[in-house]
Amino acid sequence: MVSRFGDKWSLLVLYSLHTSETGTLRFNELRRFMTDCSQKMLSQTLKNLEQINLVSRKVYPEVPPRTEYSLTDTGQSLMPSVFSLIEWAKVHFDDVVSRQVV
Repeated sequence: MVSRFGDKWSLLVLYSLHTSETGTLRFNELRRFMTDCSQKMLSQTLKNLEQINLVSRKVYPEVPPRTEYSLTDTGQSLMPSVFSLIEWAKVHFDDVVSRQVV
């Protein structure tokens, strides 16, 4: 289950949407937070998160089209666990990173 949203880009999208002032971000706003993420990877990540009902996508019928992303209720309910995981990672970072994978 966690493998569906546990990659670094998905977690960063979820975190960015949760911590945004309005709770919604446009694609290019997300790209600014994720400078190392390619446009293609961000697009795939958003589609995946939408597919598993963690992110909602709203398209406005304007020219040019405007698309906004926000967390669903399910996505919002996940955030306390994400923040707990972040805190755990901060505490145990050196223990985990310094170990070599065999």
